[in-house]
Amino acid sequence: MESNTTVRDTPFMASTGKEVTSTSFASTNNGKSSVTGGKENPRRPFRRLNPGVILPLLAGVLFLFLWELQVFHKLLELKKYQLPLPSAIAEAMRDNFSLLLSYTGYTLAEAVVGMLIGSACGFLIALAATAWPRWGGGGLTLVAALNAVPIVALAPIMNLWFGDGIGSRAAIVTAATMAAMAINAYKGMTAVDPLALDLMHSYAAGKPAVFRYLRIQNSLPYVFTALKINATASMIGAIVGEFFFSSRGLGYLLSNSIKVAKMPLGWSCIVLAAIAGVIFYLMVERLEKVFIKWHSSQRA
Repeated sequence: MESNTTVRDTPFMASTGKEVTSTSFASTNNGKSSVTGGKENPRRPFRRLNPGVILPLLAGVLFLFLWELQVFHKLLELKKYQLPLPSAIAEAMRDNFSLLLSYTGYTLAEAVVGMLIGSACGFLIALAATAWPRWGGGGLTLVAALNAVPIVALAPIMNLWFGDGIGSRAAIVTAATMAAMAINAYKGMTAVDPLALDLMHSYAAGKPAVFRYLRIQNSLPYVFTALKINATASMIGAIVGEFFFSSRGLGYLLSNSIKVAKMPLGWSCIVLAAIAGVIFYLMVERLEKVFIKWHSSQRA
């Protein structure tokens, strides 16, 4: 078979100023480079493995392995009833799976409802603070002050106002997530490019148009940052709220399990709360990739 190699002379100027002819070779083999002989690089499948996923998984497996071998018990001088083994926690999760699943859904519903209300209220406060800085700016101060109040202090008040149902924990989560959204959204709405703002003014754009096409668009990356913060903060607020006034939920079951010394069941609640928080966070992160594909952070 004839070779597909072609030879061509390419003139170029050497450093001495004289024209020199170099011979360059271009070889093709059915569209594949002759360097590899038409074979796929054997290392390529390993490059497809994402280190950002593999390394945390390996670290988690190593952590559980050391935990099961009671390494942490020896280092911290703990007994098994103080820190149950992963095998005991897995057994408790298997024996109480339906109960844990029901309570996880209840707590997650509190977190989602409270986060949506709190994030919406925070965004509206940011809009008011941007549109009317003299009057709306005070709202940011009030929200920051409310966020400084401990959840354990808000729980009795919200229970008195909204009863011992899901409304009181949703209100606690609302108060805990409002500040992050308000401050981040306000930062995004005010940190606009001055040239873009001048361009909008040159087109005689009114204040509503500037907000719709410039300020709100510019605030979306900040808004999703706040949502990712609130995704974990909402789970914390819901669980802590259930410690005091609740008859259902992971926080309620965790509190009762500690009181009766059922530590494997209590740790099962902690594990499921962590899993629910991670899933909630990943859902928000996925929505971020869908809605702000145009942003430089998503193209990188």
